[in-house]
Amino acid sequence: MQEPKRRDVVPLPRPITANTGPSSTLREPEHDDVPDAAPRDAVDRRILLACDAAGAFIEYWGFKAIHGRVWALVAVNQEPLSQAEIAEQLGVSRSLVNQAVQELEGYGLVRPLTEQRKSPYVAVLDVWPAITDVLREREWRLIENARQTLEAALQEVELSKSGRYDPARIRLLLSLTEAAQALVGVLIGIRIPKNVERIAEWVTRAGTIVRALRLAGE
Repeated sequence: MQEPKRRDVVPLPRPITANTGPSSTLREPEHDDVPDAAPRDAVDRRILLACDAAGAFIEYWGFKAIHGRVWALVAVNQEPLSQAEIAEQLGVSRSLVNQAVQELEGYGLVRPLTEQRKSPYVAVLDVWPAITDVLREREWRLIENARQTLEAALQEVELSKSGRYDPARIRLLLSLTEAAQALVGVLIGIRIPKNVERIAEWVTRAGTIVRALRLAGE
């Protein structure tokens, strides 16, 4: 199956292997320039917990936890945030935020409001292109490797006629692999709307489709 067309983007980081041991707690490196945390009320604390959750989620897709924390904080704020404000609210160093913001800008997930050096940043809400890049670089290649391996195994079994292996079952596994690859191809080809209102409508429609598929399988 032909690999979906790529976009010209900054190369993604290598996927991070999940660690379920005690050392898997997310911690940012200590720096001398970590600002004093501003007083936080219940709403601020709840938002920071949400940012931490976004960091843990985005780490699965091969990014760093700080990427998700920074992006989520910028996304939920009504006003653009400077790097200094991001560092203060997250309680991390400005150098860490500076690196994260540069990388997020390279992925097309944040953008500066102006061309000034200390310009505040806004979040790009269309995160789907970045996700599809991960699907293309990781999931698609894994499934394609499985498909090619199964095809080669099927050819060997059919040629050998040894009777030890069941060609029909290999074909079944191959068809399941091709179905998974087709699904990933559809996901990679999806384009979501650019503005917030239409994104909300798109998510609602997507949820309806998922529920319909779930019911069809019952």
